[in-house]
Amino acid sequence: MKNTNYRRLIMVAVFALGAVLVFRSSLFASYVVDGESMEPTLYDGNLMMVNKVIYDVTDIERFDVIVFHANPEEDYVKRVIGLPGDQIEYKDDKLYVNGNYIEEEFLEPYAKQSEAEPFTEDFTLEEVTGENRVPEGKLFVLGDNRQDSLDSRSFGFVPQDALVGKVGVKYWPLTQADLTLGK
Repeated sequence: MKNTNYRRLIMVAVFALGAVLVFRSSLFASYVVDGESMEPTLYDGNLMMVNKVIYDVTDIERFDVIVFHANPEEDYVKRVIGLPGDQIEYKDDKLYVNGNYIEEEFLEPYAKQSEAEPFTEDFTLEEVTGENRVPEGKLFVLGDNRQDSLDSRSFGFVPQDALVGKVGVKYWPLTQADLTLGK
């Protein structure tokens, strides 16, 4: 009788472990940051956890840090600046959305280092994309390191169906761990 109990226990443990692995891989993905385009929020080599299902239950919000399929071989991590219907303009290092100034507190540590020149060069959405507003089903994204980022200013809008998910946790190195990334 004892042998049967051990077999049941092992079967339950194996099933539970399998369920956790399947559950984890379908809900979350782990990524390694490659490059400097998201500094000071994310640094080259940081490990981060991406929530793959969050946008099935909530809307994308301005300033969310997202991962998306840039092409069949690469995924990029950037920050959402423009949502569908938004007019975007940068003037004198300030973000204006639909004509209203929007503060970007997450840039303060980095922008202060480059006071001699603008941290974000002036542009309008129309100048960089040819569109007056962000189209339905698309996002306008920028890297936090505005002077060294390949983002919507170069490649245009990101289709919402290209999203992998929202970056929620930066977990490595431990000295830089952040459980409230993007908010």
